[in-house]
Amino acid sequence: MSEVIKNRYEFVILFDVENGNPNGDPDAGNMPRIDPETGYGLVTDVCLKRKIRNYIETVKEDEQGYDIYIKEDVPLNRSDNRAIEYIGLKEVNSKDLKKKDLGADLKIRDFMCRNFYDIRTFGAVMTTFVTAHLNCGQVRGPVQIGFARSIDPIVSQEVTITRVAITTEKDAGNKSTEMGRKNIVPYALYRAEGYISANLARKVTGFSEDDLELLWDAIINMFENDHSAARGKMAVRELIVFKHSKELGDCPAYKLFDAVDVKKREEVVYPRKYQDYTINICEDMIPDTVELIRKI
Repeated sequence: MSEVIKNRYEFVILFDVENGNPNGDPDAGNMPRIDPETGYGLVTDVCLKRKIRNYIETVKEDEQGYDIYIKEDVPLNRSDNRAIEYIGLKEVNSKDLKKKDLGADLKIRDFMCRNFYDIRTFGAVMTTFVTAHLNCGQVRGPVQIGFARSIDPIVSQEVTITRVAITTEKDAGNKSTEMGRKNIVPYALYRAEGYISANLARKVTGFSEDDLELLWDAIINMFENDHSAARGKMAVRELIVFKHSKELGDCPAYKLFDAVDVKKREEVVYPRKYQDYTINICEDMIPDTVELIRKI
């Protein structure tokens, strides 16, 4: 594995959705998430991380060092047990088991970071080990992503659909179709912002240069192998990266984010495609020691 990253990064992701639901809200009948005060659409950080995890799992296929800790149908304790076995512990229910006696907490943390890409990247809360006396607590990951928000307010449309497959024999005698509904956003462009701490990578998880390149690849392609009828047409349109010259950075993150201006074109009333927006980066606002990289 390559060396640990030495530079701090910030990045901006622009992605869009067409005739789909990018992130349903289970508290609102799975309608697209929305800020009720402003009408802007939201996509949670958890949703975006799930796409990244799925891409890594697809590309690496459980290659050593690139397992995924949080994934569907796999209990966390099953992955935890691998760390237990690694330190040579067989009896995990002993009341006499003390972390200080084994010196095992750091060994477990290092094992989990070394073997699970998403722990090495995003961190994890690992207090669910099969014994309360043995866990490595919370691992703070170097990569953090905030909620994505739409550039303009969105309109959630409820579309009525029909199906010819009737559920029960009783209903089949009374009707030939059944009704259903789908919630979609006709079009929306979303913006998410993220941070990468070289300091946490060095001190905690060992997030490396190879891991970083894989992360960029995963962000760019996170919707390409995750298409579904419910989500419509989704794609990452821009990945704008700011690379600092040193571990702790050269300037506050907000100054770099403010340099990226995304606006709807003046002549457009109802945006329906990516070309209805303009993306401008004010390079005068970016210090000379910060490198601007447009991955797309």
